[in-house]
Amino acid sequence: MRHLPKPGAAARGLRRAVASSGLPGTVYAPGASIDRLTTSLPAIVQIVIAVVISFSISRYVLGHPAPVTAVTVTISSLGFMRDARPLRVVETALGVTLGIALSEAIVLGFGQGVWQLAVALGVTLTVARLLSPAASFAIVAGVQSVLVAVLPVQAGGPFTRTIDGVIGGTIALLCTALIPRDPRRGARRDAKRFLSAYIDVVASLVAVLRVGSETETDRVLEQARRTQPLVDSWRASLDSAMAVARISPFLRKHLVELKRQHVMQQNMDLAMRNLRVVTRRLAVLDRDGRPRPEIAELLSGVVSSVNLLSQSLAEPELVPLVRQNLILIAVRLHPAKLLPGQPLAETSVVFAMRPLVMDLLMASGLTADEARAAMPDMSI
Repeated sequence: MRHLPKPGAAARGLRRAVASSGLPGTVYAPGASIDRLTTSLPAIVQIVIAVVISFSISRYVLGHPAPVTAVTVTISSLGFMRDARPLRVVETALGVTLGIALSEAIVLGFGQGVWQLAVALGVTLTVARLLSPAASFAIVAGVQSVLVAVLPVQAGGPFTRTIDGVIGGTIALLCTALIPRDPRRGARRDAKRFLSAYIDVVASLVAVLRVGSETETDRVLEQARRTQPLVDSWRASLDSAMAVARISPFLRKHLVELKRQHVMQQNMDLAMRNLRVVTRRLAVLDRDGRPRPEIAELLSGVVSSVNLLSQSLAEPELVPLVRQNLILIAVRLHPAKLLPGQPLAETSVVFAMRPLVMDLLMASGLTADEARAAMPDMSI
């Protein structure tokens, strides 16, 4: 029995992503470590600058002797998370500051001790859960509340730590807008990983259709199902990039590019879902073990088109060529033309492929009506 080709670049990229996560049981990979460091350098620079500014304002402008809170709030608000949206930065800063303020109020009124610690933590968690559905918001607030309740009272007057927290959160938000991490880099990297995975799945399906194998078609379907984390990562990094670009005067000019990628992401997500539908349909047909070269040829054209679509992320001038290739595929999606004389079970694959190609056409920037117009009339 012939087997599928070895996993392509997308599968290797997914393995590198798992290795770089540092999860228990993963194998240390020097290449993944270097890649992780390289992608984190903009965040490191941003955090260092923001911390220095927060510390300087609290220490030298307001005269707070040990502005630890200003520093910790800044670091917590920015962090290394993929999601660098201003809303997330604000939410983290508010959670930290809320915990500090509530705990400082309780310490100021009742002093420090075991029962005061319990009250401070209980009140903070209760208020935080009322204010936000995010569990992380309550946890961040609770941690800061406990620190204030157990550490020695800071010199500088009441609510000194709260003021420092406000300063840290404000500086974190300003740095998000004025010293932004380039949002396009992460979004484009995740887009290429997903598109590469899509190409791998379709190429594997083409190989199966040329020889005919029910078992291998099932494996392709499982391969397609494993791509969901990649599309989720692309969606998250793209949403973050667009949110940062909207508030940053230096990145606002890239909003058009990011919006084009947003359209691509939404429709490629649908295209992957429809690819699974086509693969399931083919898994049923492939039980007879016959090759299907006509379908394989069409899907081979899809591989070329999506490869061009991936290149168009950096070279938008390729988009018309992507559309042209996809339209040449679309005009053939008529059962009577592609599979004349074949039974309904065979021609059903052609019907399943029509939404798939429409999604790809819309991923290239066509409207739904324009994509639909490229399809042959089924009434003829």
